[in-house]
Amino acid sequence: MNIVIAIDSLKGSLTSLEAGHAIAEGIRRVDPAVTLTVKPLADGGEGTVEALTYGKTCIAEKNMVTGPLGSPVLCEYHRIPDTKSAIIEMAGAAGLPLVPEEKRNPLYTTTYGVGETIRDAIQKGCRNFIIGIGGSATNDGGIGMLQALGYEFLTADGKNVPHGALGLSVLKAIKTDHVIPHLNECRFRIASDVTNVLCGEQGCSAVYGPQKGATPSMVHDMDGWLSHYAALANKINPKADPSIPGSGAAGGLGFAFLAFTHASLESGIQIVLDESGLAKDMETADLIITGEGRLDGQTAMGKAPIGVAGLAKQYQKPVIALAGSVTKDARICNQHGIDAFFPILRTIVPLEKAMEPELAKENLSDTAEQVFRLWSLKRG
Repeated sequence: MNIVIAIDSLKGSLTSLEAGHAIAEGIRRVDPAVTLTVKPLADGGEGTVEALTYGKTCIAEKNMVTGPLGSPVLCEYHRIPDTKSAIIEMAGAAGLPLVPEEKRNPLYTTTYGVGETIRDAIQKGCRNFIIGIGGSATNDGGIGMLQALGYEFLTADGKNVPHGALGLSVLKAIKTDHVIPHLNECRFRIASDVTNVLCGEQGCSAVYGPQKGATPSMVHDMDGWLSHYAALANKINPKADPSIPGSGAAGGLGFAFLAFTHASLESGIQIVLDESGLAKDMETADLIITGEGRLDGQTAMGKAPIGVAGLAKQYQKPVIALAGSVTKDARICNQHGIDAFFPILRTIVPLEKAMEPELAKENLSDTAEQVFRLWSLKRG
């Protein structure tokens, strides 16, 4: 029997590979001879670098860059020299986990470190980029990143605007005279599972601003500032369009890539599926196992497990999902390729306890074991 396991990370608890190997352990208790293929999975957020570089010859780069609050952070990305490629997670330089909850305020958080990471990769010969932009702490429209790449965002008196969304409030002009060499040669595939536009009720400020520390008044102000920014960007690039789905990803970072670089916004999970070779693994599989930390109605909106299920159904493969928790509306996932799903929580414990890595591994293994015992009976 051949089983493919591709589960997203259980955020704050287990990485994708850790979760996958925990499931494999439970299955081997039932049948040590089963053939298991474990692949990392991500949808543009946490774990994207791991998923896209797994099994490939890469060079890990670690650089001190400007963090979301302006202080230095160590950001890791991977280079693939043969293809002049770089795989980057913006969250490594400007992610929400890098900001303590009491300090979250999108007026001041910046994407400058993302630009510094890209600049380092360009200096090392990279010209092809895949960048996961999930999990941001920012709402600066990507101007911090662009500043690090040589774009000038200026106040009325010609000074550089400050970091963060607050910089957008005093933005009067954008200049391109000092954009770094070779940026025009670069191509960016932007991995995201977000389809929000830049402004309005479904814009980044309104939908994601509050989780980054924005008050209702901040949301109103930032939305107006981003609209003004988009109008200025349109003067430089007439194709700069804030209404493109995904332009609001990562606090407007999606818009910055589209307006100022050669970029395409793509489904994060689709990029991972394309690059990982998971389709080939599925061809000979008898069962696909996927999942994530929380399976709910949002999962069906194109998150990683649904991407896996959709691919599996192209090969008419059965799909089982395991999750840290399951909500009532998760049943919609049954209409999108997941044949059955199971929560792994086995006793009532506080959330903090349930997320402890050792307990999460144990719960995953134990649940996988029982599910596979039932599967084995079904196959007779």
